[in-house]
Amino acid sequence: MLGGSGVDGLVSIAIFVLGLAFGSFLNVCIYRIPRALESDQEDEAGDNGQEQPAWQEMVQNLAAWRSVAQPERSFCPSCEQRIRWHDNIPVVSWFVLRGRCRDCREPISFRYTAVELLTAVLFLAGYARFGLTLVLLKYCIFALLMVALIFTDYEHKLLPDAFTLPGLVLGLIFSWLVPLHDVASELLPGLLRHLPSWRVLSFADAVAGAFLGAAFIFGAGMIYKLVRGREGMGLGDVKLMAMAGAFLGVRLTVLTIFGGSVLGTLFALLLVPMVWYRRMRRRMARSREPARLARRRAWRSAKAMRYYAMPFGVFLGAIALLATFFGAALFRWYWTLSL
Repeated sequence: MLGGSGVDGLVSIAIFVLGLAFGSFLNVCIYRIPRALESDQEDEAGDNGQEQPAWQEMVQNLAAWRSVAQPERSFCPSCEQRIRWHDNIPVVSWFVLRGRCRDCREPISFRYTAVELLTAVLFLAGYARFGLTLVLLKYCIFALLMVALIFTDYEHKLLPDAFTLPGLVLGLIFSWLVPLHDVASELLPGLLRHLPSWRVLSFADAVAGAFLGAAFIFGAGMIYKLVRGREGMGLGDVKLMAMAGAFLGVRLTVLTIFGGSVLGTLFALLLVPMVWYRRMRRRMARSREPARLARRRAWRSAKAMRYYAMPFGVFLGAIALLATFFGAALFRWYWTLSL
């Protein structure tokens, strides 16, 4: 008979394989939902030439889930041939086919394998941290939504309501089932004894986290627009942080906003010099320009990256996932230092 470690190993393998399967499903969502939204927007613009109301756009976003089932079978993005079942095994098929379609031999992005592996690793890490509990189910759903949003924002500069709005509702529901221990309940328990149960406190923390996350991003976007005269962050980022706040609560929402801002700032600071260096080398190699002239022209070109639409959802999503594992420990460490 299998001992405890043997059973645990089998469960770990099963959860990893389950993560691969869900990662494969996410790839379908990441590919199809943004394209369905773009197609619907083009049709709407072609019909009346006017911008549709926000509520109608929201309903349209949610309806984009229908595209996940149409067509039923996966297909090659290049030749649109149906992918055979043995060519659709997560991770394995990509390496067996050497990253190319069996029919047209066109390259298939490594993103598909990356999403599958990342989802499986996140599922396994969640099991190692939370065990077979309701907390694990909550975490896995949150991880699925965040991975989908991270890669959709990276590829399409889009954070669909089809992910964020159902995620917001699920986060609020889970706050009633799984306790969110906010900083007030840990540091000031005497002030909270009048509450009828932990569920009320947990739900209130989720609502406050959703409001705080959405309000901060919305306010930052409005200030940026007033100062720079152009959009800084879209409503997709606002809804993403509302969803994250509902899952994480107030204190981890604050950590996500702060960490995402730092990570995004570092990326922005490194982007211009990185682009300048690559373009300078390219000009010197291809055009054989003198180094001084190549540096000047490459810098002129790289400065245009200041107007690059940075996918801020990528950084917020990454920090939100890290916060679920290390956020509480980080806050405890900080609190001990401040005492």
